[in-house]
Amino acid sequence: MGNVTLGKSLDFSGQNIYVGMDVHHKSWKIHILSDEFELKSFSQEPDVERLCSYLEYNYQHANYLLAYEAGFCGFWIQRAFQKRGVPCKVIHPADVPTTGKEHLHKTDAVDSRKIAKGLRKGDLDYLHVPEIDLELDRQLLRSRVSLSTDTTRVKNRIKSLLKFQGITIPESYHEGTWSSSFIIWLKTIEFAHTSGKITMENLLSEYEFFQKQKKHLESAIRKLSQTDYYSKNIELIQSIPGIGLLAGMILLTEFEDISRFKRLDELCSYCGVIPTCHTTGDKEVIGGLTKRGNAVIKNILIEAAWIAVKRDPALLLYYKEQIVRIKGQKVIIKVARKLLSRIRYVLQNQVKYEMGVIK
Repeated sequence: MGNVTLGKSLDFSGQNIYVGMDVHHKSWKIHILSDEFELKSFSQEPDVERLCSYLEYNYQHANYLLAYEAGFCGFWIQRAFQKRGVPCKVIHPADVPTTGKEHLHKTDAVDSRKIAKGLRKGDLDYLHVPEIDLELDRQLLRSRVSLSTDTTRVKNRIKSLLKFQGITIPESYHEGTWSSSFIIWLKTIEFAHTSGKITMENLLSEYEFFQKQKKHLESAIRKLSQTDYYSKNIELIQSIPGIGLLAGMILLTEFEDISRFKRLDELCSYCGVIPTCHTTGDKEVIGGLTKRGNAVIKNILIEAAWIAVKRDPALLLYYKEQIVRIKGQKVIIKVARKLLSRIRYVLQNQVKYEMGVIK
């Protein structure tokens, strides 16, 4: 046997190396496969350069393909690898094939191995990674949505405090609007103990802080909508009944580019306006909405659909035709799908919405 030359680089040109990553805040679990073998499994600190160096040292010039599940870390890992020239994909956790045994024995090592195997088989669907500027615009709009949730929560806590103390809200404030006079009334309520007054003051302070933040965010969103990137499309999408400035900007930032959805079904799936379906033999059961999809868009579409059926005669007629054979809330989902089709048409063709048009 001849002598082995130490230090000689190994050339893996034309060979494929698949890397599954289970990423966490403090560590990454890595599983590496080739087309033929399972090569290596190890843990490392969250460091893109370290993993790239490891791959380049051990599998020089190979075709690398990495992937990890979408989660708390967003897309920064994918962008860092892409910048380094290493292809990296992001996948939806629900799209990773899982056996019953793997469900019962779920560990980081198992998860990273599943991802690597999925890469090798080529049966994974990859998530779309938005441009960084658009992702930050999206976060601005999502902050406004979260603020609405926070505001509703503190309102409910104030109402709960009143009910626990047997304090009835006067009829003049029952319209559901939190006017300045209503806030003044809340501040003048006398409680039997100082703790009640302090609790109310704290809750009202939270509410007023949220209102201040709401105005600040809405001002920023208004300015963003007037930029060259959004101004034309926001004008078009606001021509659709039920969609105002806030809803329109949420849709535009979540869609990013409507043309990336090649078919309407793809867009409906992304927005979560598709029902679950179970088929056994000749029996098909259509259930409620799938839990997959963008929850923010889903809520906007449903709210807009309720308004659209009242304003657009064509959608009202469609609603009446469907309500005869479909029960309850499922009808408005079908209206939302039709409305989504029209939103897609408006943005793709750059034309304003037309009322009363049957499509």
